[in-house]
Amino acid sequence: MSAWLPSAPCTPGDCVTVAGPRAGVAHRVLRVAGCLTVLLAGVAAVPLVRALSWLPAERLVRCWARLLLAALGVQVRPIAVPGKQVGGTTGSLLVANHISWLDILLIAAVRPGRMLAKTEVGRWPLLGPLTSWGGTIFIDRDRLRALPGTVEEIAAALRRGERVVVFPEGSTWCGRGGGRFRPALFEAAVRADVPVQPLTLRYRTAEGPTTAPAFVGEDGLLPSLWRVVSVRGLAAEVEFLPELPPALFPGRRQLAAAAQRVVDRRRLPDTVSGCATYPGPAVGGHLSEQPVRVPGRRPDAAHLPRDRAGITR
Repeated sequence: MSAWLPSAPCTPGDCVTVAGPRAGVAHRVLRVAGCLTVLLAGVAAVPLVRALSWLPAERLVRCWARLLLAALGVQVRPIAVPGKQVGGTTGSLLVANHISWLDILLIAAVRPGRMLAKTEVGRWPLLGPLTSWGGTIFIDRDRLRALPGTVEEIAAALRRGERVVVFPEGSTWCGRGGGRFRPALFEAAVRADVPVQPLTLRYRTAEGPTTAPAFVGEDGLLPSLWRVVSVRGLAAEVEFLPELPPALFPGRRQLAAAAQRVVDRRRLPDTVSGCATYPGPAVGGHLSEQPVRVPGRRPDAAHLPRDRAGITR
């Protein structure tokens, strides 16, 4: 199997449960109707926003995402790094654990950026056109040869001062387990010399952590949507962790491992059987726990050895 077709052991039957108080059927139907209304309003607003370039597009995206989450009954809880302001315009690569299709909306509601998504997302009803308008960078996971071009497209966006959001696990997990962060996409931050901003995403109810929003295995979008709107008091947390400057690490592999470590520390505890979290590099192994400062000027990527995908090692 290709490195860009990773899979998780999580399945809807084993990992996904809706525990605690549930919304009534009428309430669920109202939430679905509200979701469709906000989606249609977003599609209708796209031509106007594109025509009037003076409109604050980022603020509009943030407000629209919050409205959509509110319609679904999801409360957004951003947790920012102390002393840092959520927002800003400096180019950065945002990396997060991946649980659900809600993750995209959650990050957009707090810190919008260009998303990296599989090509299938662009064909989804309503959401597809919206993601395309939002500047989503699509990746064909079946074509490994396209990966170097995708990495360079991300690097170019980062050099222009844009934020790009990626889910380096390459697959969704239930939230209490996680996959290895694939290092290829971190090469974009190395080439653009912009910081990596790790994020940890969590979903909770009043009774504690929940896997209800998880979109895993052979789960369908409509069953997942119905499960989300059935939860009462669902809260989505996005925690911004300290930035990781690429210059502090020998290469993209070490940078990816460091990002995974800080994200894993803030995940929900792994209490679901079958969710075998990727253990990552052991402390004291070949990857150090602390970043390594590389003295002098960073070597140009063109002079570094390349792997089979054309990405520097």
